[in-house]
Amino acid sequence: MSIRRRLWARALTALMIAATPALAIDIPVVYLKQVRDAPPVLSNLDPLPEDLGLAGAEVGLADNKTTGGFMGHNYTLEMAVVPVGDDIAKAAEEALARSPFLILDVQGADVTAIADLPAAQSALLFNAADPSPALRGEDCRTNVFHTLPSLTMRADALMQFIRFKKWDKLALIEGTHAGDLAWSKAMTDSATKFGLKIRKSKTWAFDADMRRNAAQEVPLFTQELGDYDLLLVADELNDFARYIPMNTWLPRPVAGSEGLVPTTWSRVVEQWGAAQLQSRFHEHAARDMRPQDYAAWAAIRTVGEAVTRTGGNDPKALRDYILSENFELAAFKGRPLSFRTWNGQMRQPIPLVTQTALVAQAPLPGYLHQRTELDTLGTDQPESTCKAFQ
Repeated sequence: MSIRRRLWARALTALMIAATPALAIDIPVVYLKQVRDAPPVLSNLDPLPEDLGLAGAEVGLADNKTTGGFMGHNYTLEMAVVPVGDDIAKAAEEALARSPFLILDVQGADVTAIADLPAAQSALLFNAADPSPALRGEDCRTNVFHTLPSLTMRADALMQFIRFKKWDKLALIEGTHAGDLAWSKAMTDSATKFGLKIRKSKTWAFDADMRRNAAQEVPLFTQELGDYDLLLVADELNDFARYIPMNTWLPRPVAGSEGLVPTTWSRVVEQWGAAQLQSRFHEHAARDMRPQDYAAWAAIRTVGEAVTRTGGNDPKALRDYILSENFELAAFKGRPLSFRTWNGQMRQPIPLVTQTALVAQAPLPGYLHQRTELDTLGTDQPESTCKAFQ
């Protein structure tokens, strides 16, 4: 559909909505959170907020109510917290008895276990916390949408920038935790995809206090990497990466989990009206909006947009609309977001940021695609191992 026809279609839909008498419907949403034990890290400078994710959903709820209030749409949000070790499947069944719309703050196997519950077959589940490529691949489920970008999408965004900069010689430091290894693999696979090569890598296995030893240990550790243009760091726990920049043996830029970071969202994103969302979130939560907050916000806003456009709350009708070419979500990233029909992943630009600035936003110019340039980030349809959506 051309841009002009799409604009006409959206304008016509808006007029039809305005002319339709308000029909009172309820749209209850449950934010299901599994509490997890966090492994120890070298620094406690950035503790995770207790309302991580939930705060984003709450801001999205307020946005939905702004439009829904004029149309008789009653949005509610409930949080269900599952303590460490408790039965997540049982909690999910109880949540599904109250709502067919769940935002999942759970990990890996728990996402698929919830999706496979009989009560979930007619529900809409939104994965707002797990970036695993497998959940968008061989472990995909037709009732699960992913509003958090995959590791593959983030890695592809970074590699597009590296190719643009012509940094051909790469080195890598990876941590030992599962998240570190997954991020390291994503960056390594993406480097291969874009014709780049990581020439040497090392594993970070220090357990000493780097606040005192970084200036001595890091230069020696990185000296063995030889010459390189850019040092990639895989540290998803935000454990040691903060001590790498400015302490390397060679004066080289750092990227990955520190330095230049590909991310879902950051406080430094201010263009495309994003400053307005940042301000509203900060007013609500008294902190900066984080990637998981944005993913939860996008999840509940997806429900709100679909309900507004279809005028109903039937999960099947909403799913069909969300996967159609008519669905678009204005989400403060410079272009409307949509969902991939082959694995349920939300298409979205990926900001490349430092602590204080937006450096670039992928997809970068020159990376073309027959459908949309957003599909240059992550697993494209021909390479997808997701069979459920077929």
